[in-house]
Amino acid sequence: MRLETKIFAGLVAGTAVGVAARAPGAAAALLARAVIAAEPLGTIFIRLVTMVVVPLVIASLFVGISSLGDVRRLGAIGGKTLAYFLFTTLIAATIGLTVAALSPIGVDVDATTRAALSGTSTSAPRIAAPGLMALVVQLVPQNPIAAAAQGDLLPLIVAVCIFGAAATVVPAARRRPVVAFFEGVNDLSMVVVRWLMWLAPPAVFFLVAGAVARAGAGLLASLVAFALVAVLAMAIHVGVTLLPALRFGARARLTTFVRGASDALLLAFSTASSSATLPVSMDAATSRLGVSNEVASFVLPSGATINKNGSAIYKAVTAIFLARLYGMPLGAGAMLAIVLASTAAAFAGAGVPGSSLVTTLIVLDAIGLGPHAAAGIALVAAVDRPLDMCRSLVNTMSNLVGATWIAQSQRIGQTAPTIVPNTAPANPPATTSAPPPRAAET
Repeated sequence: MRLETKIFAGLVAGTAVGVAARAPGAAAALLARAVIAAEPLGTIFIRLVTMVVVPLVIASLFVGISSLGDVRRLGAIGGKTLAYFLFTTLIAATIGLTVAALSPIGVDVDATTRAALSGTSTSAPRIAAPGLMALVVQLVPQNPIAAAAQGDLLPLIVAVCIFGAAATVVPAARRRPVVAFFEGVNDLSMVVVRWLMWLAPPAVFFLVAGAVARAGAGLLASLVAFALVAVLAMAIHVGVTLLPALRFGARARLTTFVRGASDALLLAFSTASSSATLPVSMDAATSRLGVSNEVASFVLPSGATINKNGSAIYKAVTAIFLARLYGMPLGAGAMLAIVLASTAAAFAGAGVPGSSLVTTLIVLDAIGLGPHAAAGIALVAAVDRPLDMCRSLVNTMSNLVGATWIAQSQRIGQTAPTIVPNTAPANPPATTSAPPPRAAET
């Protein structure tokens, strides 16, 4: 049985047990006490997920930034690539926020259910969402070590970006040991994430059973609505951002793109991993989409590491849903925090299944969800796998569109075409004129 099937089975079984625990009678009351008593087993899973956030964020983001090359000499390809990544990810987070804010997800939960959910996570007081200026101040790192210890992830991300950029200008002999260390930490974090995903089915069972026993089966309908809104936001992003970029930026037809990239897109959807899809994406870009190896070898590996449009959408929708679920008001400052934190968290994640679920804690902490953040992540974990497949598809499509666009812009900027059709006759007439100078290689 596949892992996602086991997680879904845990969701169904936990829902059934939770509904049975709410039935009238002494037996149901006994079952309810047993379910609530076993809920700390799910809390252990939450704490383990939280444990891996800081090392994963630091290592993956540092490796991603430091692998871009010297920031002073990135050149045209590097500058266009980073601009495309930042622009599309910001748009993705904004679309996710807008669609979720206009939808009814989390709003229709009654007060009793909301109070019950608050009781399942902690009795600590709720932290108010930060204001706009407070958010700007909090983005400036003062003590990265203290930020990591306190789980204050936004200034930690800013600090890692600064040090990662500094690593690109250090001589290679000195940079290599530092990058190798963080690559090792990143690999270890990925192993831990995979282990935790195997613990997810029983954890989902205990957490969902306890939540339904407290709040009722209406919570399941809210989760389904949340998943549908997330998929809708991803579809809108593809329609209003990626397809126009493909048509007007890359000057490519959708049918041609789909035929050339279909194997990479299908693999990304089925494996829920943009990193695992990278070799297929490279082959599709260079052999069928007309992307030069120079562009593909920079854009696609960098994109698999830091460009995750689908993940940004997912994080923004999740933040809106859980904030409403726990009754937290969201003002302008909190909305801006969601967009910025979703963008930063999407850059910090890794292109493997389950990592986006972990880094979503960055966004929830940024809006002050505080003690409810980890419990909220455990709730949405039940429907994460199909959403992971969808966001991996969007991530891979965004990277391929970006590579095609940047390759097209490089061709336009050249003084001579990179491919010259052979139109000369088989036996050209003799000429006494000197041959034209050979174009410089690009």
